[in-house]
Amino acid sequence: MTANASTSGSCPSVFPAANATRSAAKALARLTDDERNAVLIDLAEATETHIAELLAANALDLARMDQADPRYDRLQLTESRLQDIAADLRKVASLPSPLGRTLKHSILPNGLELTRVSVPFGVIGIIFEARPNVCFDCFSLCFKAGSACILKGGSDAKDSCTAIVALIHDVLRHHDIPTDAVQLLTSHEDTDRLLKAHGTVDLIIPRGSSRLINYVREHAQVPVIETGAGVVHCYVDRAADLEKAIPIVVNAKTRRVSVCNALDCLIIHCDRLNDLPKICQPLFDKNVFIDADDKAYNILQAIAPSLTGRAGGESGAFGTEYLSLRMAVKVVDSLDEALEHIARYGSGHSESIVTEDAEAARRFLTEVDAACVYHNVPTSFTDGGQFGLGAEIGISTQKLHARGPMALEEITTYKWLIRGNGQIRP
Repeated sequence: MTANASTSGSCPSVFPAANATRSAAKALARLTDDERNAVLIDLAEATETHIAELLAANALDLARMDQADPRYDRLQLTESRLQDIAADLRKVASLPSPLGRTLKHSILPNGLELTRVSVPFGVIGIIFEARPNVCFDCFSLCFKAGSACILKGGSDAKDSCTAIVALIHDVLRHHDIPTDAVQLLTSHEDTDRLLKAHGTVDLIIPRGSSRLINYVREHAQVPVIETGAGVVHCYVDRAADLEKAIPIVVNAKTRRVSVCNALDCLIIHCDRLNDLPKICQPLFDKNVFIDADDKAYNILQAIAPSLTGRAGGESGAFGTEYLSLRMAVKVVDSLDEALEHIARYGSGHSESIVTEDAEAARRFLTEVDAACVYHNVPTSFTDGGQFGLGAEIGISTQKLHARGPMALEEITTYKWLIRGNGQIRP
């Protein structure tokens, strides 16, 4: 967490939206878990009932974006995706409350009883780009965890986000809960006000490109948890099982190319170069363009010349988060070289090794410095829902407070309760 400033003893924010959400957060803290769950279940039903209206709003956003833009898939809502969102809302409602849990308890020799308990953050600001589903995910998790939220979506998703937040407000009104418990900001000026809402907003979570995350980090006067940007690798070791490697690589790259856990660079041991065409042919079949290093270039050029380029070209440098049907290939002579490549170009998000060598797997899992490290599994599993968390508010790539998929437990904080019977300190 980038603790840019402490909120201790600060003056109220002059940002009216933040002040209103702060007041709503106090009302949320008084709700029972059953009351919160009832809201989420009603929101799931309302989502299913209003699919047509939500898709109509989304169509307005889609009409403004080129379908070739990698963000188009993230922006798009479908009936199936909205039904999945409703299922996720019900899943979050079914999870145990993260609040009021005893995290630590002790009685000191002087008789003082110390209890550390989980509590809400209060007000969480989420800044994101063209992903309207984030409105549902972030509201449901923040609400279940007792916090109010301020959402700032990108202009590309303005109509979709407006419709979604209006639907949430309708459900909140039905339950006599202040609608300021979730607010949607729309202007760039609002973003800067949110980042400076010191003393009113407790936490900022940016979700999106490295440019967005860097902007938030540089300008925020509120603590920040960085999430999102992923430069993802899969290393096919000399001892890899080819029958496992092929579907792992293809799934990691092509399941959804526009998400942060999608594969950006295949690293392959030089002893497996003869297997490279077998691994890459299914990628070429799906129109994946490959930026290959010198050792892989001629091999791949021979089977797919129109889909093979040299790494380091116009848009194919190592360390690129592609978010499209494009990726890199790097050939290495050893596990050590693979680890060095990941350490140099990775973003600390998700990394995978395919191998039947237990010692190579142990070293990879131990030495790779990332939030999620896989053995014989594609990185496409880096997802709060897949981890059994119900949903996620983002994938944290830093090390303070939370790392990896952030769900209910990760968006709570704690406080100490100290009970005594008149003891004084000598």
